[in-house]
Formats: sequence, C-alpha cells, structure tokens
Amino acid sequence: MLTYKLILTSDLIPYARNSRTHSEAQVTKIASSIKEFGFINPVVTDGKNGIVAGHGRVLAAQKLGLKELPCVEASHLTEAQKRAYVIADNRMALDAGWDIDLLKVELGDLQGMDFDLTLTGFDPGEIKDLLLDNTEGLSDNYTHKVEAPIYEPKGEKPPIIELFDKSRANKLTEEIEKANLPKDIADFLKTAAARHVVFNFEKIAEFYCHADKPTQELMENSALIIIDFKKAMQLGYVKLKEEIAAAIGGQSESESDDDE
Repeated sequence: MLTYKLILTSDLIPYARNSRTHSEAQVTKIASSIKEFGFINPVVTDGKNGIVAGHGRVLAAQKLGLKELPCVEASHLTEAQKRAYVIADNRMALDAGWDIDLLKVELGDLQGMDFDLTLTGFDPGEIKDLLLDNTEGLSDNYTHKVEAPIYEPKGEKPPIIELFDKSRANKLTEEIEKANLPKDIADFLKTAAARHVVFNFEKIAEFYCHADKPTQELMENSALIIIDFKKAMQLGYVKLKEEIAAAIGGQSESESDDDE
C-alpha cells in the first residue's frame, strides 16, 4: 500500500537528473490551476522526500508560497524503477490526443458559464482558434446553425434614380462612341462599360420591400436581391461550402460547378 502524507515543501528534493524541463510560463499555468482547483494531484516521492513525479507542481507550489504538499510515498520502487518512472510519467502523457469536436463543445459550454478558459491550460490564441465561428472540420454529429440577415423596411419607397449610379459607365460609353470603332467592337465595349454601374444595395432592398410581386421576382432573378439561397445557387449567383449548403438544404459548391 502506498503511504499518503503531508510534507513540507522546503523538504522536497528535486531529482538532479530530471530530463523534463518546466518553463516559467508553464509553472505559472500550473500555479493558476492550483489556485482554482486546489492541489488535487499529489507529488510522488521515493520515501526519502526525493521527487519522482510532480516537479512542475512543486515549482508552482513554491511560487504560491504553499508550506506543505500532499505526497504519496513510493518507497517500494527500486533505484532503476524510480529513475525510469521519472521519464515514463512525463513521456506517456505525450501520447494522449484530443477529440477536437468534443473539445470545442466543452470549451463552448464553459465559455457560456463565464469560466476562465485559460485555466484549462490552453493559451488565449489556441482558445480563439478553437472557438472560431466556422463549421469547417466539425463532425456531422453536430447541428450547424445558419443565420441569414433579415432586412427591415426603413421608410418610403426610393425613386429609381437612387438605386444606381451610371456616371462612370456613361463616361466610358461616350468615349467609345467618339472613337469611331466598328459597330461590333463598339457594342462589345459598351456592354463591358455596363459593369461600371454602381448599385446602392441598401436602397435596392428598400425598393424591393415596396415593389409588386412580378418586380420582386425579376429583381431576385437578376440577383439584385437574394431571398432564396437555394434558388440563387441554382441560378449560379451563390456558391457555398459543402457543410453550409447541406445545413440549409442547398447545393454544394461542387454540385453548382457541375451545373455550369
């Protein structure tokens, strides 16, 4: 049977040939964990106050000014076993991995409880990356929430002239006409000039809200307004990643490409 006892922190002796290093940043993390959760994991000693496992915890305890620590005495270990366990205790922990999907869920739930996520040992940058609002890499076992903005009418129906600005396109058209080009070339360049029409989509959205049904449908078919994502994908105006498309019941990016 192992013996558990409290030992003065100052009496604990680090193993001189411990090959595991502990940075100041890591010791600070361990100290924060001890402050939050308590000294739950006892130090393993050789029965003569020599530290076999728990060097980082002892350094953190010293940082916190803890006078004594819970220890488990493994005096049954031979010299060879003690030296091997110093290595094994650290090495075997490195073989563990993460279920990233479940980790994201757990961190998200803890965030909802207003818990300080840095106490889990992850750095703020790592936590930010894990909690980024995206669906890439998530398992199909979880429901994906997709929200589209809903426009609320703000006032009166704006006049057509406020929906777009053709000044740049008109200027190009005038230059093309002055160039005395063959008709087919001039027509082509005038068509290209139309790309410089600038649309005021906020005004267009307001106009749409006040328009009749036939006009609204033509605006949707022209992609001036997108109300139905699936319809917009079928018309080739919108392409979505596989995960998002599946979540809203639309076509995937690859499926849209096949239709073109």
